[in-house]
This record gives sequence, structure tokens and C-alpha cells, in this order.
Amino acid sequence: MTAPTPAPDVASLSFEQARDELVRVVAELEQGAPTLEQSLTLWERGEALAARCEEWLVGAKRRLDAARADADGRAEA
Repeated sequence: MTAPTPAPDVASLSFEQARDELVRVVAELEQGAPTLEQSLTLWERGEALAARCEEWLVGAKRRLDAARADADGRAEA
């Protein structure tokens, strides 16, 4: 039997990768993990993945806000 592949570092994931893994983690939690320790590990991973998704979304909003401000500035000029 081989050891499970370690999960990638959350900080290295794209938004889509983090979102997709978060969906899988939530599904596993809903099914019920065999042990409390496994449930806690999944929960912690899910929290980290959710935070990563939020980082991406906040960054995207900042970029959109900056682009809008830039476009408004050029329109006024």
C-alpha cells in the first residue's frame, strides 16, 4: 500500500483549484469521516481553502475597482 499523496500547499493554488478542492472537502465532511481526527483535518483544510478563495476574490475586486477608476479618470480627461 502506498502513502497518500500530500495535498498541495493552499497558497500555491489558483482560485479554481482551491474552489474545486473545497467542494470535494465539503462533500467528504457531509458524508462523515471515519474518525474525529480526520474530520478535524478536513475542516482545517476547508477553512484554509475558503480563505484562499476569498483572497483571490478580494484581489479580483481590487483589480476591477482600479480598472474602473482608471477608466473613469480617462473619460473625464
